[in-house]
Amino acid sequence: MTQLALFDLDHTLLPCDSDYEWGQFLARIGVVDSKYYATQNERFYQDYKEGKLDIHEFLRFALKPLSEHSRAQLKEWHDTFMEEVIHGQLRQQALDLVKRHQDQGDICCVITATNSFVTRPIVERFGIEHLIATEPATTNDVPLANYTGEVKGIPNFREGKIQNLQNWLASQNLSLSQLPYSYFYSDSMNDLPLLEQVSHPVATNPDDRLRHEAKQRGWPVLELFA
Repeated sequence: MTQLALFDLDHTLLPCDSDYEWGQFLARIGVVDSKYYATQNERFYQDYKEGKLDIHEFLRFALKPLSEHSRAQLKEWHDTFMEEVIHGQLRQQALDLVKRHQDQGDICCVITATNSFVTRPIVERFGIEHLIATEPATTNDVPLANYTGEVKGIPNFREGKIQNLQNWLASQNLSLSQLPYSYFYSDSMNDLPLLEQVSHPVATNPDDRLRHEAKQRGWPVLELFA
């Protein structure tokens, strides 16, 4: 019996926001103007938590540094980011949650608004094969082509997650309606549209608004980092 387990990443499997931490890391090592970038990063992060993020404005800001450096240089920085920032944020409770689904034979997939450059190495650390993320556009389709600073396709945010998930499932010859069980673990009210689509929504380390919504709907609440 095929089952699907979807996981948001930031504040769900990780007790931090990888997009925000990547921005802070770039500011810290002097790749971007520290004061300006830190201030803007904080503004967008607060907008996200309050449910009023302009995703297109944010992505123009977040993807710009990717377009200004080679893929080789970006990988070198990201390797350091993984070791200095992300490694210490990996929690056994989150790894165990993923493994339980994997041991059941479920299809496991991270579905996140954060771009795939930042998140793919993190998702690999969890041993998860599949990732649906916001995709940075490249100058062409050859491997390791430089980034343009634009988005490829639909930003993987709010309702965009539903469309991108449907497209991905179709590529796997599947659909949500075919799956007897589908789980989605998320911390954020921004993910309400997708939480409503699965058979088993789980509010995971939820923000205040999602916690209230889960209580009203009788959804389970999971505290991974309590």
